[in-house]
Amino acid sequence: MMSAGANNGSGPCGACKFLRKKCVKGCIFAPYFDPDQGTAHFAAVHKVFGASNASKLLLRIPAHKRLDAVVTLCYEALARVRDPVYGCVGHIFTLQQQVLNLQAELAFIQAHLSILQRLPQPQPPSQCARSPSQTTLDSSSEVPSFTKLASSSNISTHFDQLQVQQTSTEMTGFYNPSE
Repeated sequence: MMSAGANNGSGPCGACKFLRKKCVKGCIFAPYFDPDQGTAHFAAVHKVFGASNASKLLLRIPAHKRLDAVVTLCYEALARVRDPVYGCVGHIFTLQQQVLNLQAELAFIQAHLSILQRLPQPQPPSQCARSPSQTTLDSSSEVPSFTKLASSSNISTHFDQLQVQQTSTEMTGFYNPSE
């Protein structure tokens, strides 16, 4: 978005290029709208705010804060072009909904983690009582691994099986990993 525009003689800045006028030395838009991408950004700013209003706004802002103002103008203008009714507020609302959904998912996973932590851990059989024909229980069959959970689109399916195991434990009083 930064450009030297008229200052380095590389042609008009993006704003002047869009407005089809000569970019004079000291152009208020030249440092912020380069001849390439700046033209598209300025087109949105011009459509939503108008070139005159944007230049007046930038002239009233101290030079060290103008870049932030231009970024904000461009963001709001592009959002308003995409969504004329809500502008960036629609995007903010979408992000807030995403945060709420992620918080609910986190609470769900924490609740199920709490259930898993309360399950009694099976005691390994002692070495002398263990015969070679006995097989040890693979931990991956009891609790789904993180990679299995992360690759699944519906995490709750992994916990439904564990909830059945917990219900069985509560009813019988002992944990049976074969269920």
